[in-house]
Amino acid sequence: MIGKLSGRLEYKALDHVLIDVRGVGYLVYLSDRTLASLPPVGEAVALYTDMVVREDLMQLFGFTSLVEKEWHRLLTSVQGVGAKVSLAILGTLGPDGVSRAIALGDWASVKAAKGVGPKTAQRIVLDLKDKAPSVMAMGGTITEAMDGPDLEVIEDVDAKPKRKAVKPKAPTGAAAASAGALSALGNLGYGPSEAAAAVAEAASDNPDADEPGLIRAALKLLAPKG
Repeated sequence: MIGKLSGRLEYKALDHVLIDVRGVGYLVYLSDRTLASLPPVGEAVALYTDMVVREDLMQLFGFTSLVEKEWHRLLTSVQGVGAKVSLAILGTLGPDGVSRAIALGDWASVKAAKGVGPKTAQRIVLDLKDKAPSVMAMGGTITEAMDGPDLEVIEDVDAKPKRKAVKPKAPTGAAAASAGALSALGNLGYGPSEAAAAVAEAASDNPDADEPGLIRAALKLLAPKG
């Protein structure tokens, strides 16, 4: 099973790319959002991958983070949701948006993806709502979970292309802030589902909030009313 690829981006198509890994080309299918985030053709690229093997088909699907890959795995576990629909949802919402929508039970946001009807969207939210806390928590452990350093392709006109290790970047931004806030609320005794819903709502109201800001906002949402 191929779980990660690092190499040179050879070309981009409408829904897939070709990555050259030491002379072997891999076709990898991506969401629109992930495709748009990749570097220009000819540069080094690293993607987490999920491999689908059937009697008449073998395909690789690529993701820029473990959170995105995990949501793809979970989405395709829902009845009636294939890889194409999963990539459409991730392309429309992004992994953080999927986390928020499912944690909040917001099936209307899931339905906004191409090819997703209301019944399918409701089934996705119902089946995966309990999974949202654990996926959101992955935002803080991406670096530790990586199975090895990324590789950068270095050109040398007088020799063969060389590769050197590139230190993975620590998680930053909304995913890391949400993961940290979720952990803090768990330490305070809140259940995973209620903590995830509060953090998701707080992040939705203020996408630029840092971890302390998300904790404060989530605690206000969790405070007893009346």
